[in-house]
Amino acid sequence: MAHRRTESAGTARELLQQLGDLTGRIMDQIKLQQARVELAAALQRQVLAAELPALPGLQAAGRYTPARGGLDIGGDWYDGFLMPDGSVGFAIGDVQGHDVEAAAHMGQVRTCLRAVATATTNPSEVLERTNDLLVAMASELFVTCSFLRFDPTTGELCDARAGHVPAVWASADGRCEIVLHDGGLPLGIHAGEHYPSSCRLLTGAGAFVLLTDGVVEGPDYPIDDGMKKVADLVGDACCTDPDGLAAQVIKVADLTGHNDDAAVLVLRYDSLGERTRTGGG
Repeated sequence: MAHRRTESAGTARELLQQLGDLTGRIMDQIKLQQARVELAAALQRQVLAAELPALPGLQAAGRYTPARGGLDIGGDWYDGFLMPDGSVGFAIGDVQGHDVEAAAHMGQVRTCLRAVATATTNPSEVLERTNDLLVAMASELFVTCSFLRFDPTTGELCDARAGHVPAVWASADGRCEIVLHDGGLPLGIHAGEHYPSSCRLLTGAGAFVLLTDGVVEGPDYPIDDGMKKVADLVGDACCTDPDGLAAQVIKVADLTGHNDDAAVLVLRYDSLGERTRTGGG
C-alpha cells in the first residue's frame, strides 16, 4: 500500500509541475499580448492628430475607437494639416491588420502623405505618389484611404479615395448623399494606379463626413445599412457642433457588433459668405 501511495504522490507532483509550466507559459503569452497592445496603442496615439486644423468657416473633429474588447488596435487613423499653398489636407485610412505592425505601417503611410503633400496638393496626385512610395517599400500590408483638399479662399473641396468607404455629405438646405464617385485600388498593391478626384463648391452650410468600415460594417450588419444610418445622422445634424456629430457617428459602430477598430472625421463648414466676412478670403 505504501508503494502505491508513493507512485500516486509522484504522479500528482508531475501533474502539478506540468500544470505550473503550462500556467507559466500562458502568463508569458498574456504579458506578451498586453505589451503588444500597449505598444500598438502608444503608436496609435502618436499618429492620431492631436489637433486638427481650423479655418474661418471650417471646423474639423475626429473620433477613434478600438475594436470591441480592446485587443485589436492600430489599423485606422485620421489626420489634418495645412499645406504649402494655403489649402488644408485631410486624410482618413485603414491599414490591413490590427497589431503592432499595422500601427507602425499606419505611421509610415501618414508620413508619406504629409511628405507628398509638400510637393503637390492635388488629391489624385497625393494618392498616386503615396501609392508608388508604399509599393517601393515592399510592405505586405495594403491601405485604404481617402484624401481631401479644402481651399478656404474659394470654398472648393476636392477628394480622392483608394479602395476606401465612401464619404457622406449633407447641406443645410436638405441635400444629403453618400459620395459614390470612382476610386482606385487600396494603396500599396500596384504601382502606377490612378485615383480620380471629384470637386464640389461648398457654397452653403453643411458637413462632409469620412469614416472607416469599422463604423458601418459588422459580422451581421451589412455595410449598406450602416451607411444609411450614418447618412440619416449627418442629414439631421449637419449644422451642429462637429465634435458632437463625430461622437454620434462613431456610436453607429456599437450597432454593428464590430470586430474592427473605427475612425470618423467630420468637416463642418459655413457658407462662403460667412467665410468671407470672417476673413476666409
